[in-house]
Amino acid sequence: MPSVFFSYSHADEGLRDQLEKQLAMLRRQGVIETWHDRRIGAGQELDGAIDDHINRDDIILLLVSADFIASDYCYDIEMQRAMQRHAKGEAIVIPVILRACDWHHAPFGKLMAVPRDGKPVTQWPDMDEAFLQVAKAVRDAAQRSTKAAQPVRAAVTEERPSVSTVATPAPRSSNLRLAKTFTQLDKDRFRDETFEYIARFFEGSLKELGERNPGIEGVFRRVDATRFFATVYRDGKDVARGTVFMGGGAWGHGINYAQGETTTSNSMNESLNVEADDQVLYLTSLGMASFGRDRGQKLSQEGGAELLWEILIRPLQDKR
Repeated sequence: MPSVFFSYSHADEGLRDQLEKQLAMLRRQGVIETWHDRRIGAGQELDGAIDDHINRDDIILLLVSADFIASDYCYDIEMQRAMQRHAKGEAIVIPVILRACDWHHAPFGKLMAVPRDGKPVTQWPDMDEAFLQVAKAVRDAAQRSTKAAQPVRAAVTEERPSVSTVATPAPRSSNLRLAKTFTQLDKDRFRDETFEYIARFFEGSLKELGERNPGIEGVFRRVDATRFFATVYRDGKDVARGTVFMGGGAWGHGINYAQGETTTSNSMNESLNVEADDQVLYLTSLGMASFGRDRGQKLSQEGGAELLWEILIRPLQDKR
């Protein structure tokens, strides 16, 4: 079966784990087998084991982020070798854009990246949907992989006799991740970072809204460290007003949205809360503005920002 190699920065290990979960069905069906450097056993030569896989695996996933590009080993060694094999038709290279970075000018920038349109995984409203698109791309690549690659793999082994003398490690599961624990401090920091992200998101969106639509002007006003106002004017008349604020009153530690401009914290129309699974922190919505449709989704920071922005702009998009 085709083998899949993960080329990634250890800073993105949590995201790699999330991707492996989405690839679980392909492994269970015997469509692929996967390998990354966390599967190197005690006593094995680190560089030799990685070289062995980068030189013979059929599908190579480049998990792209600023940390990946900044890593000399990922960029100068793993990525360069992967692109050489891709150019010769020995392997299929798939860039997976994890986080926003300047990747279009890299050697792999000419390849079709996933998720769709190269939008970073962390900027999707639902990261599971983003990773599902990656899994579908891997399934397609596995189907395109043929036995014609076998002679090439044998030739590579002959060129590196020192590797062939190393005892082959026993097969093992790739499901070796352990549950992570997030403290309240971790959650509060994530909430604070998310609020700042949402503030920048609204400020940039209001500006762009005005530039794209004649007669429309968006105004962003920061009240304090935990609250801002967003107002949209059409021909000088206010057509949408909203307040985003953190915590307060009975709403605890969430990030809340209220229609209109208000300095009180005793009412809201939507709320985002910080949750955690055994690997990552994420946002959930109470679903008040969507009549429960959005409740339970794991949202990224952009996903949460998009949800609140939709409430503000909805009156301008509804047909009368």
